[in-house]
Amino acid sequence: MAEFRNKTELLAALRELTDSFQERWVRNGIEGSLSEMEDLARSMERSDFWDDPEEAKKLSMRKSGLEKKLLPWKSLKNELNDFPELIELTLEESGQEKEAIRSLADDYERLVGQFDALLLSEALMGPDDGRNAIITISSGAGGTESQDWAEMLLRMYSRWFNKKEYDAETLDLQYGEEAGIKTATVLVKGENAYGYLKAENGVHRLVRISPFDSNKRRHTSFASVHVMPEIDDDIDVVIEKKDLREDTYRASGAGGQHINKTDSAVRITHLPTGIVVQCQNERSQHKNRATALKMLKARLYELEKQKQEEDIESRSGEKKDVAWGSQIRSYVFHPYKLVKDLRTDFETGNVDAVMDGELDGFVDAYLKSLALETRSRA
Repeated sequence: MAEFRNKTELLAALRELTDSFQERWVRNGIEGSLSEMEDLARSMERSDFWDDPEEAKKLSMRKSGLEKKLLPWKSLKNELNDFPELIELTLEESGQEKEAIRSLADDYERLVGQFDALLLSEALMGPDDGRNAIITISSGAGGTESQDWAEMLLRMYSRWFNKKEYDAETLDLQYGEEAGIKTATVLVKGENAYGYLKAENGVHRLVRISPFDSNKRRHTSFASVHVMPEIDDDIDVVIEKKDLREDTYRASGAGGQHINKTDSAVRITHLPTGIVVQCQNERSQHKNRATALKMLKARLYELEKQKQEEDIESRSGEKKDVAWGSQIRSYVFHPYKLVKDLRTDFETGNVDAVMDGELDGFVDAYLKSLALETRSRA
C-alpha cells in the first residue's frame, strides 16, 4: 500500500497515475468508442429503429457491450479529474494533515485498483473478443485413451459454459469406436465468448492411470483445443466455389450407428488451404451446408489474421513463444494431483474442481499475462 508523507507526494503519484491512464485511454481509442456508443444511443431513439428487429437487436447488443466496457473507463477518468479537488477539500476540512493524507491514500489505492482492473480488461478489447466462439476439441494420437480425454475436455468446457451462462450448440460430434470422441465442434454464444475462450487454444496433456489398461499402468494422452471467432456477415471473406470440394455422409452417433437415413451431414474441403470443416447437427443437408460454410469462413478469416500478425512480428523482430498448437496445460491425475498452465505457471491441486468447469483462474491468469505483455510493449 502506498504511503505519503505530505500533499506534494500524493499529488505527484496522482499525476503519474493520471498520465498512465491517459496513455491507455488514447491507445485503446476510448474516445472514438464513446462516440460510437452515443451514435448508437441516438439511433435507438428513432421511431423506425425497430422496423428491422434483427438489425435492431444486433445494434442494441453492440451498445450494451460498449457500455459495459467503456463506462468504467469514463467513471475512472472523472474520478481522476476530481481527485485534486478532493485532496484540497479533505485537507481543509480535516485540520489534521497526517490523518487526512492517510484517508486520501486509501482513496488513491482504490483508484489504482480500478486502473489495474481496466488494464486486465484490455485483453478483452480486441476486435474479435466480443464475438461468439467456435471451439473444436480433437483427440490426439493414442486411440481410445486420447478419445476419452477429448470427451473429458468437452464435458469440462460444457460445465464452464453453464457457469458463465453461455449458450452452447454442438455443430459436429464424431464418436470414437470404443469410447470417447474423435472430435467435437461447438458454437458458444455469450458476452466475450471468444475473448475468454482464446485462452484455451493449444494442446492439453493428461497423465493418469488408464481405465482401459488391465495392468493399471500410467498413460499420457493429448487433445488439442482450437478456438476461433464466429464471423458475422459484416466481415467479407471471399470463398470461390471452384476452391471447394463437398462430401455428404450419414450423421453417426455413439458406437458408429447412423442416426439419419439420409446423407444429411456435410464435409467441405477448401482446396487451396486444405482446411476441412464438417457439420451434422441438423437433419437438413441444406442447414448443415450453411453452417459448414460459416465455419470455413471463420477459419479463413482466422488464417488471414494470423498471417498479418506473423508479418507484424517479423517486421518488429518479435516472435510469440506460444502458437496454438503448443502444449499449454498439463492435467496430472497420478502419481499426484495437479493442473498447471505452462504459459502463466498458474496451478491448482484441485483437479476435480477443474474438471467440473472451474476454469476462471486459468483464463484470468492468461488474460492478465496478455495485459502485462501489452504494458511492457507500451
